[in-house]
Amino acid sequence: MELASTIRHDGEGGVVDDLATVRGTTRWIQQQTGPASAGGLVADEELRAGIVDVRGAVRALFARVVSPAPPSPADAHVLMPAAEALDRLNAAAARELVAPQLDWPAEGAPAARLLSAEDDPRVRLVAALARDAVDFLSGPEREQLRACHAPRCVRYFIKSHGRQEWCRPSCGNRARVARHYERTRGAATGEGPPRREP
Repeated sequence: MELASTIRHDGEGGVVDDLATVRGTTRWIQQQTGPASAGGLVADEELRAGIVDVRGAVRALFARVVSPAPPSPADAHVLMPAAEALDRLNAAAARELVAPQLDWPAEGAPAARLLSAEDDPRVRLVAALARDAVDFLSGPEREQLRACHAPRCVRYFIKSHGRQEWCRPSCGNRARVARHYERTRGAATGEGPPRREP
């Protein structure tokens, strides 16, 4: 979800791409924890392009998940075909050969980790992002994935309760205000639903 959310609303009616530059990509990498965590890794143009390619595949597959509902308006017009997105995601995940390893301390529970045969941290990062997306898209949370359709929002989110329609409360507020405005404007121009007389 963090990777897909690098395309977001800028707060002023536009869209921001956190990965549009090498500097922005480096900043994003260094802010991550989990699969995208890469310590002091500094992006170059090749790494930025690899991450953006995985993100494009992820967002195209997210659009497939939420269908027949509309995808995020941020990139609905430039989504790659689902078959191409699958190929790109799987190819990125396959760039790093990993073997699962079981750690089981004398005191404590067993835990799994992946042992990598790859020396290049850039390859490991792109492959980890792709594997994380594969895990999400093949897991149970996929069924709760939604595109937020509040005005100006471009995020995907995991629906956490039955009536949730927006990614966060501020989006719900914007959507309600927009609906109220449309009703009020429609009633004032005679285009809205007829008003009931008391």
